Amino acid sequence: MMKTRKLAVAVIAAMLALPLAASADTWTGWITDSHCGAAGARAGHKDCALKCMKGGSKLVFYNNADKKLYQLDNQDMAKEHLGHEVTVTGSVDGDAIKIEKIDMAKAPAK
Repeated sequence: MMKTRKLAVAVIAAMLALPLAASADTWTGWITDSHCGAAGARAGHKDCALKCMKGGSKLVFYNNADKKLYQLDNQDMAKEHLGHEVTVTGSVDGDAIKIEKIDMAKAPAK
């Protein structure tokens, strides 16, 4: 009886955690600033983006796949990746991404 109860609790816990894991999406693109937008989606744009931030611009994510800009909820995490092509993992709500993590994008296989 006790083993059955422990198994049932473990199964329920796994089922509750599954939607959380399944809700994260991943996109590849660039961290840029809201002033320059897509024009800043490149490695040489870091210094310009930092200047734009001092002027009030926010960091945004340029998605390579759909060519759209997305607002980012964690500006500090995004700032660490200026000038890099990245993979962002999180959840999207309209034109905003709630970031779970940002990693350097993997180079394409040759």
